[in-house]
Amino acid sequence: MGFHECFQFLTSTIMMLSRTAILNRVITHRLSLYSLKLNYSCEIKQLVEYAKTIGKNVPTMTTGSGNPVDDKVNSLTVGPKGPILVQDFTLIDELAHFDRERIPERVVHAKGAGAFGYFEVTHDISKYCKAKVFSSIGKKTPIAVRFSTVGGESGSADTARDPRGFAVKFYTEEGNWDLVGNNTPIFFIRDPMLFPSFIHTQKRNPVTHLKDADMFWDFISLRPETTHQVMFLFSDRGTPDGYRFMNGYGSHTFKLVNSNNEPVYCKFHYKTAQGIKNLPAQKAHELSGSDPDYSIRDLYNAISSGNFPQWNFSIQVMTYEQAEKWKYNPFDLTKVWPHSEFPLIPVGKLVLDRNPCNYFTDVEQIAFSPAHLVPGIEPSPDKMLQGRLFSYSDTHRHRLGANYLQLPVNCPYRAVVANTHRDGPACYTNNQAGAPNYFPNSFSGYKEQPSVATTKFSTVGDVDRYTSDGEDNFQQCHEFWHKTLTEEGRKNLVDNIVGNLRDASDFIQERAVNNFSQVEPVFGARLAEGLRLAKKNKANL
Repeated sequence: MGFHECFQFLTSTIMMLSRTAILNRVITHRLSLYSLKLNYSCEIKQLVEYAKTIGKNVPTMTTGSGNPVDDKVNSLTVGPKGPILVQDFTLIDELAHFDRERIPERVVHAKGAGAFGYFEVTHDISKYCKAKVFSSIGKKTPIAVRFSTVGGESGSADTARDPRGFAVKFYTEEGNWDLVGNNTPIFFIRDPMLFPSFIHTQKRNPVTHLKDADMFWDFISLRPETTHQVMFLFSDRGTPDGYRFMNGYGSHTFKLVNSNNEPVYCKFHYKTAQGIKNLPAQKAHELSGSDPDYSIRDLYNAISSGNFPQWNFSIQVMTYEQAEKWKYNPFDLTKVWPHSEFPLIPVGKLVLDRNPCNYFTDVEQIAFSPAHLVPGIEPSPDKMLQGRLFSYSDTHRHRLGANYLQLPVNCPYRAVVANTHRDGPACYTNNQAGAPNYFPNSFSGYKEQPSVATTKFSTVGDVDRYTSDGEDNFQQCHEFWHKTLTEEGRKNLVDNIVGNLRDASDFIQERAVNNFSQVEPVFGARLAEGLRLAKKNKANL
């Protein structure tokens, strides 16, 4: 019996025992994420709409073990003044569960919003990829999406100047495919060794527990490969107007493999069909105080009102021969592939048409990993991708437990799970029943599928810790300044950097300005002048 069948058996048993309308609805949702539609008019009316769906079928209150509760207001005491009896299981059950409600928040991307929908193929790319998710025009695959900010805590403002996470889970018949992207095609660093330190600089000072401009800009200015992403971050696109009006990117270089096992390198893009729309810096700052959940609210209300957001899904393709000859390292996450050289190839569209039934189960517990790939999509030598292949699944096991892939929102419910994984805390299934928990075996436990083997590739070189200091960190930044930004955009970029960099120590400011001057001397000069005026104004206060 596969995982999905086991889960159906388990939940159907619970439904039979419970016989309450509300529990039936919850369980039905867990088994049919793809088909369920919600019709909440807006988020502040959610409870009103819930009450309408219940009607007169109000369920009897129970303990966690399903036992009916006689009184959920008054504790069991000796006389009206107490003390309380330890035998008051209703009270103990309530307090014990409350004590354990919280799980560790994500170390990054803690503040987020989620939704469900589908991916539809609109163009044939079978010449590049054999993955069944792309197998025919018109094919639809259920998806779950989580948007997020990066550096802030779960309660932080989602309009802060910060990259946005844009992760997509495709529930395919070949298992789940997680495309764990951002709203930027690049990233700050190219080696995962630096990732923990970089994230520490985005968090709070360990002594003051305050955001620290010295921490942030010290690291940024010492690592010039961050310049490209920093320019994107402090441009107008660093404060998108909610999640609907921003693009998404897989960012990393991946491999696509066709039915002839011919590989190419690729990048994934998902461009908003709503158009790019950003918040002015001052407006974003105001919203962080007046409506820190602005982006979550906007997404929820749009879907509730039937205004379903869409993104056009495309790929860029680079052959192995092109990769060998290209002037940059094609696996460098701080670089883009110019569209003039590697044009976008349309594939399909992402549509979000369903809000979560419950934030905790559908958004807080959803877990993405770049290691979750389907046949036809493989990792490349991208160093940052290689690091994430391990780190993401590892953090989920810490945060959610060893059986996190059994959680309904994470389970590959369109595939049959058959492996030697057993036991562990919170095993939700029948533990694969009597199937052998070892391989190989002589009892029809499992069979391998050689046709999905990773494509062979050759590599040579001496084992060493190689520096990337010789890479060109500024040419694409120069093009971003001159070709991507308008004059107004360049002015806003300078103003936004000055507004943040001015709080760093003088020597760090000088080092940062020197880096930006290598992008374009005028850029550095404008920053230097802006910082000079900021210092003068501060002295006159």
